[in-house]
Amino acid sequence: MRWLVAAAAMFGAGTVQAQAPKPVEVMVLGTYHFGNPGLDLVNARVDDVLKPARQRELEALALALAEFKPTKIMVERRAKTQDLADPRYSQFTAADLRTDRDERAQVAYRLANRLGLKTVHAIDEQPEEGEPDYFPFGKVAAWAKANGAQDRLDAHLNQVKVLVARMEQIQDRGTIADVLLHLNRPERTDEDQSFYYNMLAFGDTEQQPGADLNAMWYLRNAKIFAKLMTVAKPGDRVLVVYGSGHNYWLRHLAKTTPGYRNVDPTPYLQKAAR
Repeated sequence: MRWLVAAAAMFGAGTVQAQAPKPVEVMVLGTYHFGNPGLDLVNARVDDVLKPARQRELEALALALAEFKPTKIMVERRAKTQDLADPRYSQFTAADLRTDRDERAQVAYRLANRLGLKTVHAIDEQPEEGEPDYFPFGKVAAWAKANGAQDRLDAHLNQVKVLVARMEQIQDRGTIADVLLHLNRPERTDEDQSFYYNMLAFGDTEQQPGADLNAMWYLRNAKIFAKLMTVAKPGDRVLVVYGSGHNYWLRHLAKTTPGYRNVDPTPYLQKAAR
């Protein structure tokens, strides 16, 4: 009798396991801003992606990313509808690749169009009127100036300039895929995140603007991922094309959220680079 009970328990466990939904696979592709809108603390010098050689590189990138077989593609743009459909993608044609430098068009829309996807999802989060600032760096700068910490802050900003210069060097001698390989390395992702953690030292027992900056940066990324979750279904393969500064938290959430699995873009970028 005990053997029958044990066997029944094992059979039941196996049945539950077999019925578990497939995880949502999430591949976060961190990019730089191809159109260089000048919105970062330190802005990179960006080569014109409309050049014929760069367009060939982007075609190679699209071919490589297509091997991931994404069922959904998501970008750094806001949508006002519940389905989070990016309204600009509905107006996109292949001819736009000759004039639109934006990485959303050149990478995400190009690939979605190649795959025949009807929708690209816009999952970005930005504050509306009355909502908090998700990047309150100005308060960190003000505290540093008022408390004799400007030199320390400048030193951290100079480290960011070093990272940007390194990216520019890779761009000058390599392909777009080479640059993306660099930006998506785990070591580079940690370097990007270390800027935020260094900001924790800017504050005192009464004012902690560096801690606030970290909290609000995490909140923005958590809301971005939560939006992803509203449209992702079990078994989906989701490609997220986003500024590389978001890599750390978006990948952390893909790794640790039940039902989700983080996918490393490195093999696909290596293939594109070759």
